[in-house]
Amino acid sequence: MKLLAITSCPNGIAHTYMAAENLQKAAEKLGVEIKVETQGSIGVENEFSEQDIREADGVIIAADKTVEKSRFNGKRMVAVGVQEGINSPEKLINQIRNKEAAIYQGNGNEASSDSGQKKDKQNPIYRHLMNGVSYMIPFIVIGGLLIAIALTIGGDKTPSGIVIPDDSFWKTIESIGAASFSFMVPILAGFIAYSIADRPGLAPGMVGGYIANHGELYGSEAGAGFLGGIIAGFLAGYIALWIKNLKVPKAVQPIMPIIVIPVLASLAVGLIFVLFLGAPIAQVFTSLTGWLEGMQGTSSILLALILGAMISFDMGGPVNKVAFLFGSAMIGEGNYEIMGPIAAAIAIPPIGMGLATFMKKKKYQSSERETGKASFTMGLFGITEGAIPFAAQDPLRVIPSNMAGAMVGAVIAMLGSVGDRVAHGGPIVAVLGAVDNVFMFFIAIIAGSLVTATVANLLKKDVETEATVSSTEETQAEQPVAEKQPEAPVEEEKTLAEESEKLVDLTNMNLIDIDVEGNTRDDVIDHMVDQLEQNGSIQSKDEFKQTILAREAESTTGIGMNIAIPHGKSNTVTKPSVVFGRKKDGVDWYSFDGTSAKLIFMIAVPKDSEGDQHLKILQMLSRQLMDEEYREKLLNVETKEEAYELLEEVK
Repeated sequence: MKLLAITSCPNGIAHTYMAAENLQKAAEKLGVEIKVETQGSIGVENEFSEQDIREADGVIIAADKTVEKSRFNGKRMVAVGVQEGINSPEKLINQIRNKEAAIYQGNGNEASSDSGQKKDKQNPIYRHLMNGVSYMIPFIVIGGLLIAIALTIGGDKTPSGIVIPDDSFWKTIESIGAASFSFMVPILAGFIAYSIADRPGLAPGMVGGYIANHGELYGSEAGAGFLGGIIAGFLAGYIALWIKNLKVPKAVQPIMPIIVIPVLASLAVGLIFVLFLGAPIAQVFTSLTGWLEGMQGTSSILLALILGAMISFDMGGPVNKVAFLFGSAMIGEGNYEIMGPIAAAIAIPPIGMGLATFMKKKKYQSSERETGKASFTMGLFGITEGAIPFAAQDPLRVIPSNMAGAMVGAVIAMLGSVGDRVAHGGPIVAVLGAVDNVFMFFIAIIAGSLVTATVANLLKKDVETEATVSSTEETQAEQPVAEKQPEAPVEEEKTLAEESEKLVDLTNMNLIDIDVEGNTRDDVIDHMVDQLEQNGSIQSKDEFKQTILAREAESTTGIGMNIAIPHGKSNTVTKPSVVFGRKKDGVDWYSFDGTSAKLIFMIAVPKDSEGDQHLKILQMLSRQLMDEEYREKLLNVETKEEAYELLEEVK
């Protein structure tokens, strides 16, 4: 039996190669020939030839990114996340060996498996919805900004509000903005359907979204709005998917995705909306919009509290996105005062936590104070995720603080009639002229941020002061210095351009520590960055530390199995280097499998370095660390020389 496999993770680094290594080991154990194509940051490696695909008995895709499948028409296929490739490689191989895997058809369908037991998992409803939202938002931003600019510069104040003269140039700008708005619901519906049924679902979804947004097509004075668009998108997607799964003669298969599926699905969703769903949904949406517009007093305050809490709870996660979608959709209906409180709440967690580090420095470690500067700046541009590093380290104190401030800010914005014409938040939207009642908008953000900072500082305890640390260091300096261990001979360090092919080309005895100091992840990062500075590998300790923390904020580099591989590319790095540290009792690195990090490799690479040797080193390192015996040896070394000898094996 001959199998093919593709591995790929979102960052395209460690997990990509870990899955590849485990699949290869499992195949060797089971007596199966396998070729693994990795789609990592380096690019596609070990790419399949036409002969490879022709001779293959099945394909395993272990990826968290979209992988083109059309070349595997007629092959048994198992498609899972990259973690399953790491954790359950034998199970995946056996699904194909036992003919439990479905046969992939070139139009995106999978036929039933021989056993009838295995089916591909459907994407979650949330994923389909967010796919539509992600494509919809640019249209709202374009429309909102252009209309806001046109009204600000070209509008005339009248008793009935700001009006742009019909013969004005700015009327044309307003019309372009309105045109962009008109695409909002069709795009939302189209890309929900696309997420469900792939390309054949796109056109039916957009047709359904257009019908949903035009009430005159089903005898209603108002359209069904974004609610109708969401329903139309899911309806079109699942109808298209159902048609895709129908067994048809081979002669008909080529025209299925371009004629049969789009036409039948569009006709079906259109008739369902016109005859049955359109008017009732439009009535619900009209009632909802009217209820929101009529909110005053305590009811509007309650809405603001809910929206502020949702936005700040998971800072860019699913709960945040639901509230954001709601506000964005209201922009399309001309109700800007729902997005106003949301726009204020979006900025408050990162600005508030930044302020907290400025106000009470003794409650934050030096690395957290550096993170605070970045967090504050991100808040100015409406990036709520800037507060995530603080929440990840101390969720029980930081998340309630964020929610308290965001709820206060949202209420002030709601009571101050703050409106936002753009699906975004933070002071930047006010600078661009998209906010109504700018003064109250800034009052809301300032007040909310102060609440977040104050609550966070009340809840957090003081960290060890720098004076105490200095005193400790002086005391340690007075102790007898252990005899310096002789350095093992090492090869002259090579630059990336010289094509380093071994891990030890990028490290030396000064960068190896078999007893790493620190009780937290950030303590360990501080210690290892210090080693890089002392080795002359970096010019600015603070700048490189910020680079490492920014990478950790994207997703943890704790790859599981007691391993962490923090890495960064920065202008402050003078030469590519790798620090190895062992911490016997481990440190929490927020790893995917919940294990503490005991073997830690920090990789530092110059920003302007040519090539991708650091990624190749990381690839080789990830593969080597899949060997349990090798990991045990590293964990049990007693001297730096032993560790160095083991690291020489990574090549």
